[in-house]
Amino acid sequence: MEAINADNIKVQMRKGILEYCILSILSQNDAYASSIINELKDAEMIVVEGTLYPLLTRQKNQGLLNYRWKESTQGPPRKYYTITDKGRAVLVELDTAWTEIVETIDRIRKKHIISNI
Repeated sequence: MEAINADNIKVQMRKGILEYCILSILSQNDAYASSIINELKDAEMIVVEGTLYPLLTRQKNQGLLNYRWKESTQGPPRKYYTITDKGRAVLVELDTAWTEIVETIDRIRKKHIISNI
């Protein structure tokens, strides 16, 4: 039973940082959904198209992303996503928040580990 709870926690943690990851990926290069999914999978962040598309739409509606259609040599045109200036500003805020969260967790974990020695 504990493994199921741990798996659920991991899923929730991944969902919570997925939007951050999308902005981070798009800050490097424009990309279409399948390439974003592949990059996330390469980083061992499990995600499916049914999860990604609503997030991309939400980020577009928030003004964090734009998209354009680009012809493909391998089938129909692809929708390429681009991070906006507003998206870059949000990414800077998320980078700061991420650093603070990691530092806080490290302090808590180190204190707990030291107190148990």
